Amino acid sequence: MDEVRGTPAERVTAGWMTLLALAQMGVIMAMTVGNQILLPSHVARIDPAHKEASLATVFAVGAVCTIIANPLFGAMSDRTRSRFGRRRPWIVGGALVCAASLVFLAWQESLAGLVAGWAVAQLAFTAALAAAIATVPDQVPIRQRGKVSALAGVGQLTGPLLGGVVATVLLTGTKAGFLAMAALILLLVLPFGLFTREPVETPSAAVSVATPAPPAAPPAAPVAGLAHPAPFDLRSFLRGLWVSPRRHPDFAWAWTSRLLITLTLAMAIGYLQYYLRDAVHYERLFPGSSVEQGVVVLVAVFTLSSVVPTLLAGWLSDRYGSRRPAVFVGGLTMAASGLVLTLMTSWTAAIAASVLLGAGYGMFAAVDQAMVTQLLPADADRAKDLGIVSLANSASNTLGPVIAAPLVTSAGGYPLMYGVAAGFAALGACLIWRIRGVR
Repeated sequence: MDEVRGTPAERVTAGWMTLLALAQMGVIMAMTVGNQILLPSHVARIDPAHKEASLATVFAVGAVCTIIANPLFGAMSDRTRSRFGRRRPWIVGGALVCAASLVFLAWQESLAGLVAGWAVAQLAFTAALAAAIATVPDQVPIRQRGKVSALAGVGQLTGPLLGGVVATVLLTGTKAGFLAMAALILLLVLPFGLFTREPVETPSAAVSVATPAPPAAPPAAPVAGLAHPAPFDLRSFLRGLWVSPRRHPDFAWAWTSRLLITLTLAMAIGYLQYYLRDAVHYERLFPGSSVEQGVVVLVAVFTLSSVVPTLLAGWLSDRYGSRRPAVFVGGLTMAASGLVLTLMTSWTAAIAASVLLGAGYGMFAAVDQAMVTQLLPADADRAKDLGIVSLANSASNTLGPVIAAPLVTSAGGYPLMYGVAAGFAALGACLIWRIRGVR
């Protein structure tokens, strides 16, 4: 695949890719284990009579914080000037604040405390993840982005499984789970922030790619090709949040497609624990097992079914220079997952749906991120524009509980909710073909 003018030309190393994958794995692990296991269990204990509505409140406030933080931290990262680069301070700082907020959550016994702690955690998650993702267009040539995104996708998909095993099998209780997630996020995220370099921006020349280096090493020699960022200005930032669909239609279609497909995921997993408890009656089917352990089983199935499709989709998209087919097939496979749970309510159906959801989301995650990096409106605002793309994820996390809660509590119950989720995925998959700037 020919490189686009102004994009990095030198290939990144396997060590760099591994550290990036581990960093994203750590952030997604803590976020997902919090969403799927720790917060639902904590809320159910604190407010068992209104657990669905209370959990939706915690999720919604956290998601609103993420909506604000994604483009804000991205824009600030674009304009950060330090001897450590513009991304690394946000990665390291985000990991530290995230760990502190998870420790805070471990001792909360009120809904207000959970809302406040999770809001801060979401801000920190976003700061670290937004900066880490922005290193891809900064440093990775287009011909490698499918592989890099696929490896990072495997990290993101295996993280929740590892975290779920730690939180439910190796440890007991939400307090121990939150503390374990705090330790793991430091262990997995800090190495990328501390042991890699960044290219230093200057007005011109070609971008070089950083390789792992000791944390005390001086910054890389100035390289050019990345626009010298202007100081952060709030008015310009607010104006920059609007990316004209008329001027950048491909960017708009990619954003809308991601919103719909990730909305399916948010609805599928947000109430998974309650689905197993109230619809499947997991603890009655498997006496002596907890519903949290049932969630981990489904996460394991989801993860194992995702690994091969993720790596294969990323490799094929790089080899043939074609991104859209993998995203389309991934979205349709996720829709099929929702249809299974629409038609059947059983443990067997939950297993089958997890297989389809894992395979579909793996294909989608492996290639969609690589595709989006080729559609960014401006090189100087890469992290900010990626933050706008990530608003689709944040919006889906906000809208997911809002849409799902009344559906679950209606006469249609879980089958109706999963049917609506399937429709969102199918529509999002079809919108991919409106994109013209990539194959």
